[in-house]
Amino acid sequence: MADKRAKERSGAGDPVRTLELLWRVPGGQGAVRGPKQRSSVEAVVAAAVAIADADGIGALTMRAVANRLGCTPMATYTYVPGKAELVDLMLDTVYGEMSRTDMTDLPWRDRVTAIAAENRALLALHPWVAYLPTTRPPLGPGLVAKYEHELRAFDGLGLDDVEMDAALTFVLGFVTSVARIAIDTARAAADSAMTDSEWWARAAPVLAQVFDADRYPLAARIGAAAGRAHDAAYSADHAYEFGLTRVLDGLATLIESR
Repeated sequence: MADKRAKERSGAGDPVRTLELLWRVPGGQGAVRGPKQRSSVEAVVAAAVAIADADGIGALTMRAVANRLGCTPMATYTYVPGKAELVDLMLDTVYGEMSRTDMTDLPWRDRVTAIAAENRALLALHPWVAYLPTTRPPLGPGLVAKYEHELRAFDGLGLDDVEMDAALTFVLGFVTSVARIAIDTARAAADSAMTDSEWWARAAPVLAQVFDADRYPLAARIGAAAGRAHDAAYSADHAYEFGLTRVLDGLATLIESR
């Protein structure tokens, strides 16, 4: 189990083989010798991304990829050494495909808002990315291009290099946390076959019996107000809009001090 979990994070594979594959180093050792190849690394990665998008990263196995490609599991190892390296290739691929807003002449708030929106869209399209630990990021061309693009949002604002990196981490951490709310809400509705409204309607009679509004007046008043506003306990859209404004305001304090 521990080994399985280790492969469901970035940087879990052999770093040399992974980097050779990410950058398509000619003659690299990323793939092993085998039968004459009839597919490509790109096809293997595309199949793996499709599986993770549909069923989550937990459904990803080399056998599942092989079945999707119509080949044997052993054949997939002629392209990618294993699942750990494949996960890094998947991440780098979706990073490379992420939209890039032209930030020329945009005010810094608009630039930061753009990169937040781009990452939110990426996580909506590939929900598994929101839950994949990336403390050892795949240092491939997709990630590097993404990082370069995102840093431009903070360039020329008087921040030093470490502050620019930290500011970007701050923004992306916020986006990921809110994306998880949206993903979890959608999964809960799918798993229970009930919308949030239907779930709360079923729970309401019991809550009316056990919940003492006089004992918890703030929870009763504010919870009811939020429920009426969102028709649910949470609204990912509201959390995103509210939180992004606070993130921008916080960054403004730092930037304006320069």
